[in-house]
Amino acid sequence: MSYETILYEKSGRIATITLNRPEKFNTIRPPMPEELEKALEEANFDNEVRAIILKGAGKAFCAGFDFSGDLEHFRDWGGQPGSEQWDPGRDIMMVTNPFKAPVAKFMSIWRSPKPVIARVHGWCVGGGSDMALLSDVIIASEDARFGTPYSRVWGAYLTGMWIYRLGLARAKLLALTGDSISGKEAAQIGLINKAVPVERLEEEVQYWAERIARCPSTQLAAMKLIVNQAFDNMGLQSTQTLGVILDGCMRNTPEGLEFVRKAKEEGVQAAIADRDGPFGDYSMGTPEKKPHGVP
Repeated sequence: MSYETILYEKSGRIATITLNRPEKFNTIRPPMPEELEKALEEANFDNEVRAIILKGAGKAFCAGFDFSGDLEHFRDWGGQPGSEQWDPGRDIMMVTNPFKAPVAKFMSIWRSPKPVIARVHGWCVGGGSDMALLSDVIIASEDARFGTPYSRVWGAYLTGMWIYRLGLARAKLLALTGDSISGKEAAQIGLINKAVPVERLEEEVQYWAERIARCPSTQLAAMKLIVNQAFDNMGLQSTQTLGVILDGCMRNTPEGLEFVRKAKEEGVQAAIADRDGPFGDYSMGTPEKKPHGVP
């Protein structure tokens, strides 16, 4: 298959899916979620493939949803944010639609019988963090940055994976601040599996992908299913349903609409400066609060 926003490669028993919008830090816009689902389908139909690596091209894994320009690209998902009177019924119908909604496409990572290993470097924030945290194994560079800046304006937890991976105390503090954490911190608190120096990241990911791929696909599918089922039984689906509906509400509060207006009329950086400047992080942060090599 040919793809517009991702790359798909296979080497022996391992398939690699690369988010491929490096000039935009691999931010999410159509058709990326749909293509991700298709690539996972391709890997799962290939009997040789036993493990899948998910990574980002360039300087980041994924910096969240793309709200640059006039947001015209989101019309495919049911409307252009901030451009017309909000129809909550239409919004709910869109965000819960399994054939169209981006979160439903992200969930193909969770549903894939073949395990997915996320290779995370640079920014892994917003919707990008949802994709990474839905993976089965997450290995990051120590200087990667995880976070949900939408906690401050224009969003709500989408997949719920921050909650299920961290537990009440840690999830609540991050939910109420939108603060980011490094890959090293993420490993220490159990959000991800491992963090290594960036120069060792590729080697570490390949090691674990090859180790996993030594097991039969049937065995991998069974073990993934039993672990995932425990979280499904905790109400993962209902948490996600509420999350995407609340996200729609938060996109249409006065503050959310002002955020979009400023991004459209004054540029994305102006909107981000208003959101993150008071906190002194993300692109408004000092070098130690950013991935190495990112201005």
